[in-house]
Amino acid sequence: MSAHELDVVVLGEILLEVATDEPVAHGVPARLGVSGDALNVAAAAARAGARTGLAAVLTDDPLGRSIADRVAELGVSTALLRFRPGQQGVYLVHSDPEGERAFSYARSGSVGSTLCPADLDEQALAAAGAVVASGIACAVSGSAHEAVRAAARLARRFVFDPNHRPALTTREAAAAVLAEFAPLAHLVTPSHPGETSSLLRSASPAEAARRLLEAGTRHVAVTCGSRGVHLATAEGETWVDAVPAPVVLDQTGAGDAFLGTLAARMVLGDGFADAARLAAAAASLNVGGRGGTGLLPTLEQARAHAARTGARR
Repeated sequence: MSAHELDVVVLGEILLEVATDEPVAHGVPARLGVSGDALNVAAAAARAGARTGLAAVLTDDPLGRSIADRVAELGVSTALLRFRPGQQGVYLVHSDPEGERAFSYARSGSVGSTLCPADLDEQALAAAGAVVASGIACAVSGSAHEAVRAAARLARRFVFDPNHRPALTTREAAAAVLAEFAPLAHLVTPSHPGETSSLLRSASPAEAARRLLEAGTRHVAVTCGSRGVHLATAEGETWVDAVPAPVVLDQTGAGDAFLGTLAARMVLGDGFADAARLAAAAASLNVGGRGGTGLLPTLEQARAHAARTGARR
């Protein structure tokens, strides 16, 4: 697909994933994968039917080319990838039997963090139905933050996930980034209670949503874990129940699957609530696989799962 014919463009860092079923230690068996929030979101958007591209920087060597092959395998365009010498970012993750995770990152100064405005295809971003970025991209480096800022100004619809990681940035810095991008955003997706409390000083999803709408955000989806999602626009608010997961192996990419599916379906014409219900179903299925892209349901599978769940209520 042409870089200038994309429905969704995602910005961020791609990471190598080293995953174990036991706490990380010498001799523990591990699986090598390719992940990171930006790739997970892009892959979910592609599975939801959107022509999707990923703007990121990879190492200019066989490892980087291998990672790009995985991006293409997931149905995401590689036309916006850039390659240059550097160190590939890596994270280690241990998932317990309930799917809860413990992470350890080796990404400081990574090649992915060198993303900058000069790496962006401005025509592709301006033509896309939506451009998606997160607080993680803004936290990995000053140049990546500048790239997100440039993309937000170019985008027809800018989608921002606060995705605050205390190991990367302070609460104060993350709150400032959210305040910067909320007025530019077509959609913001904070989590409750973590981000609504720490970044927005709000006691409830409804209060957090109102604050973002007052700041200029057009659509707000406050994710509330296993409970569901609080949706809000200037026209009103609604609640979407979470979809029970058939199997829980690893929760690594659930939020990313929700965001990618939601952004894709909104661009493709679904109503906000309908898109969120489908996104909740996709996230519910995603946790049944290992790694951020271990199980990516097709659009048909997500629709069938959402329909089955609705019929049981």
